[in-house]
Amino acid sequence: MGRPIAVVLLLLLARPADAPDPENWSRFRGPNGSGISVSRGLPIEFGPAKNVVWKTELPFGHSSPALTRDRIFLTAARRDQLVTMCLDRHTGRMLWERNAPRPRVEKLDARNGPAGPTPASDGRNVYVFFADFGLLSYDMDGRERWRVPLGPFNNLYGMGASPVLVDDKIVLTCDQNTDSFIIALGQRDGRVRWKTVRPEAHSGHSTPILYTPAGGATQIVIPGSFLLTAYAAATGEKIWWVRGLSFELKSTPVVSGDTLYINGFGSPENQPGAQKPIPPFEEVVAQYAGAGGRLLLSDLPNGKARFWIDLDSNGEVSRSEWDYYRAAMASENGMLAIRLGGTGDVTDTNVRWKYHKAVPQLPSPLIYANVLYMVNDGGSARAA
Repeated sequence: MGRPIAVVLLLLLARPADAPDPENWSRFRGPNGSGISVSRGLPIEFGPAKNVVWKTELPFGHSSPALTRDRIFLTAARRDQLVTMCLDRHTGRMLWERNAPRPRVEKLDARNGPAGPTPASDGRNVYVFFADFGLLSYDMDGRERWRVPLGPFNNLYGMGASPVLVDDKIVLTCDQNTDSFIIALGQRDGRVRWKTVRPEAHSGHSTPILYTPAGGATQIVIPGSFLLTAYAAATGEKIWWVRGLSFELKSTPVVSGDTLYINGFGSPENQPGAQKPIPPFEEVVAQYAGAGGRLLLSDLPNGKARFWIDLDSNGEVSRSEWDYYRAAMASENGMLAIRLGGTGDVTDTNVRWKYHKAVPQLPSPLIYANVLYMVNDGGSARAA
């Protein structure tokens, strides 16, 4: 990365919140990924010289803080080290730092970094994920409880999803160019409880949320390429799904009542009405394939611009890769409102509406007091 050290301002309350979040903002985007805090007495304005309780200099990282009542957890990269940090929430004092193994350095987009996923904590332990190693768990005093190597990964932009805690398990979505999966490990010992493949998912970055139907068991809901999918938290079984999502998802869904909201944006060419038809594989092979019928990326017009369709990075475009490309370019940008629950493919019954204008690519939505907010990639907010 170009910036080995960054100064991070941790802006806490000018006066104590009189109703702390019961979940203590213990995961990416807080309680169930909602981005909503029930704390009161928070400052409306803050800045370098306004409503700052303390300021602590930290190494460079993309992860968000995970909070318990008295601690803050972050990950960072310091030169070639992967660092987990624990700070005192009230004073900003660094309580401990721990380095994770780094057996490899994976390829990253310039907007990503080696310490991107946010930690998760149950108030007794903390769990962190580094794509260059895997998962680790520490207790509140920084003693390592277990470590589980994962990867290597082949995500085009680098891994981005954060771990979440579900019952007695820690769950991580690993969407990548090929061999995507979702995995659950025991919080106590790090042993794999289940692992479910996600063959339709490519290069995603969304963090799951949880859904518990009335009288039913908890489900893990995760957006990915083309599909929103719910899995049984206990077993990893695929329960229900909805078609119609973009081919590449970065945002985390939000829920209000029995409705889930999720936005996805692939490219400007994925706006409804702007899609261009992509010929079938047989036509492309007949026109561009070389000796032996092999279709090389370099033989295609604008092959360099289509590098992302070569999912296994071998320079050759297979039928399955071309079919993925056709499906990707046929997918639509948009925000979907989806009724939660069901069995099997519930697209025709559970999609309540779609919105296609000015949908952000990266930021996740937020819903508060029955108003749905979106912030586009340039920082402008829109409410509906």
